[in-house]
Amino acid sequence: MGEAYTPGLEVREATFVRKRRILPIPGKVLVKKGDKVNPETKVARANLLGTFTTVDVRSDLGILLGEVKKAIKEWFKVKVGDVVNEGDVLASRKHFFGRRVKESIAPTSGTIGYISDVTGKLHIRAAPVPVEVTAYIPGEVVEVIPDEGVIVETFGAYVQGIFGIGGETHGVLEVVVSSPDEILTVDKINSSHKGKILVGGSLITGDALQKAAKNHVNGIIVGSIEDDSLVDYLGYEIGVAVTGEEDVNTTLIMTEGFGKMSMLTWTFNLLKKFEGKQCSISGATHIRAGVIRPEIIIPRKFVEAVISETEETSSRLEPGTVIRIIRGEEFGSFAKVFKLETISKQIETESKTSVIVVTLEDGKKLSLPRSNVEIIGRGVSR
Repeated sequence: MGEAYTPGLEVREATFVRKRRILPIPGKVLVKKGDKVNPETKVARANLLGTFTTVDVRSDLGILLGEVKKAIKEWFKVKVGDVVNEGDVLASRKHFFGRRVKESIAPTSGTIGYISDVTGKLHIRAAPVPVEVTAYIPGEVVEVIPDEGVIVETFGAYVQGIFGIGGETHGVLEVVVSSPDEILTVDKINSSHKGKILVGGSLITGDALQKAAKNHVNGIIVGSIEDDSLVDYLGYEIGVAVTGEEDVNTTLIMTEGFGKMSMLTWTFNLLKKFEGKQCSISGATHIRAGVIRPEIIIPRKFVEAVISETEETSSRLEPGTVIRIIRGEEFGSFAKVFKLETISKQIETESKTSVIVVTLEDGKKLSLPRSNVEIIGRGVSR
């Protein structure tokens, strides 16, 4: 069996999602407040300074320390600010009565940033490395943070997984199994799935994950995976504290855990409901301080959600509120509040507590202490 379910994961059919899209260093914001963006829209850009490479020209040419200043004037072919390419001659001198030539060759391309007239060494600075931040989700820029980035907002469904690998990506959602307990096997993946986000059931087999990567599937959402399959996919044992930077073709999100665990029916049905829609996902998982969970964001029209039956969840318990059971035999199950009891009732422990009546996914009604449930909340902001 797999790991136990961790309470507190969010599954929402309709909510406002805000994402902070921030540069690692100060740079330039490329959009303005109110702009509409898509996942590929570049919202901010900066340039990381290139690294320095040191070249010991004095040693290359066999120059004495006392001759460095003279050598710079006579034998150096570059000066500070010059652009050089890998293989260019930086300095040369004739020796052995002019019959031989010693040279100092640029080991890399870049700009001459410094020349020492004491040591005879020079520095070549590599070209700046551009860093760009995309919007990640389609939506609207609701705030600009000068020189740093933006906050993008969208309205849609939001689902958290328990663990994932791989970075941000997006694509059309396609469900490739018929039920939340069906295994995603290799025969269910083909070349038509390139660029898509595929939804499986209880787990994905190792060969199916390998095939998904070879076919450039952008993402897989599944209930669980066996440890060995994940190690085979990555090529190494992964730590569970921080993920998201793995060099993989296909981002993987598990909604339940490791082993063989069926995806919750509620989650599966929600993803099935939005099949064919564009979605954005991230496998980034931070278990320690500042917890981050893998996520699935499916943008949708606000009006569509307002008129739908069980869309916006409440911040307080009331009939229709979507809850998750966090204690007892139905631990981990989703349900809806059917009614609130106005009086306290004696429960099995012989103490008295307020209770609610909920409707489970299979239609069964159950009375529970209010302390045994958690509300699936309203908004998401990261």
